[in-house]
Amino acid sequence: MGTRPCGWTPRGVSAAITIPRFSPRPRTAPAGRFSPRGSEARAEGKGKAMSRWRAVASRLSAAADSHLLSRAFSKGPSPLPQALSRNFSKAAAATATSHSPSAAPSAAAAGPRPEVRVNSLFLSKPCSLALPPDSPLRAEDPHYEGIKRLMLTLLLFYSKQSKSIRGANAVYHRITSHVDKPDIYEVFQLEKTFKTTFSLLVLHMWLVLRRLKEEGKDGVKFGQYIYETYNHDVELRVSKAGVNLLLTKWMKELEKIFYGNIVKYDTAISQEASQDDLVDIIWRNVYADEASQPMDAAAIPTVQALARYTRREATCLSLTDKEAMFSGNFKFSNVLPNVSHPAKQRR
Repeated sequence: MGTRPCGWTPRGVSAAITIPRFSPRPRTAPAGRFSPRGSEARAEGKGKAMSRWRAVASRLSAAADSHLLSRAFSKGPSPLPQALSRNFSKAAAATATSHSPSAAPSAAAAGPRPEVRVNSLFLSKPCSLALPPDSPLRAEDPHYEGIKRLMLTLLLFYSKQSKSIRGANAVYHRITSHVDKPDIYEVFQLEKTFKTTFSLLVLHMWLVLRRLKEEGKDGVKFGQYIYETYNHDVELRVSKAGVNLLLTKWMKELEKIFYGNIVKYDTAISQEASQDDLVDIIWRNVYADEASQPMDAAAIPTVQALARYTRREATCLSLTDKEAMFSGNFKFSNVLPNVSHPAKQRR
């Protein structure tokens, strides 16, 4: 079998296969490796991966005919979509409607929003995403003294493993808080459904795990904790939505989609890949309903913007120091442009 780009191997698989794997049982995972539940999860071809996703989406949609899954992934009060995915034109129209002044009268009270021109987004020079020391968004461990600190030390609160778990929770919170923001759906013309939220969640998980790989074994081990948090969160979201029948089977299918997607992202961003490879993969993973579906001409600027955003965030994370990555004290770039002067409302 050929060598693949990422550098981690699952249990029971030849070391020549360098594919990232994560294990829900980190205590039994070999050092420096991420492993899934068993070694059956492998990267699929484009057609198979999309067919699997369509099958999973179909079953989830049927099980959640009251839009329970969409509700689990959508915290906003806006009306929920009737399908797990739509074509780009319908999704863009729905997104525009959901952000119109008539649909959200409170938006006017909050002030004018900057005009979004996707062709000019994410062209600035990459920089570190680390939060400054005085940022109110920083996550810090409590500093206790005396008997409290002694008791917490005895309870292993300050152990390396406990610190890693708290750091992983903080990192995953950065991911979910960013993916749950309405701005990311507005800028990239995405209707907020289970499919789009899951696709964005996987994309940002890949960005973080790719950065942690640069830290060697420490990064691999820390990434295991983040993957555990991610896996638990996805299972809870689906379970809380009321979908409990065949939950394990669906989770395994979503796990296969996760691994298939991150392998494709690694390949698309490698030095051997062309500039359009990432655009094509993002179209297939995030926007398209079928692998064979050609890219909608109207979607090209938006998909290219998401590809530029992905490349830029990957570089920004590489510039972010280890301490910030391991403590969760970083913040993804804003997808909406900063407003330096009063913006004119569009009509």
